[in-house]
Amino acid sequence: MPQPADVSPVKSAQRTVRILEELAASPTRLTIAELHERTNYPRSSLHALIRTLRELKWVEADESGTRFGVGPHALLSGTAYLDRDPALPHALEALEDLRAEVGYTTHYARRDDAYVLYLASRESRDSARTVSRVGRRLPAHITALGQALLAQLTPAEVDKVLPVELVRYTADTITRFRDLHTALDGVRERGWVFERGQGTESIACVAATVDYRIPATDAISCSMPVDVSDREVQRVAKAVTASRSAWRRPSG
Repeated sequence: MPQPADVSPVKSAQRTVRILEELAASPTRLTIAELHERTNYPRSSLHALIRTLRELKWVEADESGTRFGVGPHALLSGTAYLDRDPALPHALEALEDLRAEVGYTTHYARRDDAYVLYLASRESRDSARTVSRVGRRLPAHITALGQALLAQLTPAEVDKVLPVELVRYTADTITRFRDLHTALDGVRERGWVFERGQGTESIACVAATVDYRIPATDAISCSMPVDVSDREVQRVAKAVTASRSAWRRPSG
């Protein structure tokens, strides 16, 4: 007997992934009602999928059994991705060396459509600030890492990959495409990005692409206090660009 369209294998897989992404993106656990509001999926389908995901340990519930978050098997999948990435050993070495040279927190990320996905970070030893962590995904236009990678694309490609509206995170976030394209032109000419308070009000960042792929898919960065001096920005930018220039091409 053919299955109804709303529970066909393809649609069920799409819904499963969407549920996991919503749970992963939320800072708190979500109820079925909240998942319904965010996905517009039928509550009956949500109940069935959540029950299955709980049994498989991809989702876990709080003590009340009414609020849900990602489970431990989601971590296994993410760890497997990192374990098999041929670029990551080189990235970790570069992050360690760069942190030792400049003294700031360093990051390595990959563009994921309109976002950047953080694959590795090394915090400065005296850091008390909130920093992006491994597995976090942020809009590309608000980060130095993302702007460095967007600058690898043509203006038409940038317009196609980004959403129609650029979300605002701080008062300094670029939200007009005209301003973003001007900024990206500067990145292409300069070869690196400096972003001040666009994603987090208290943090500035310098980033440059790692060009072992053309166009580049990955970038490396340093996070600094937002009141960093121009002279310090130039020092860090020199270190970041030198670090990516010394990058060895990963095998595989």
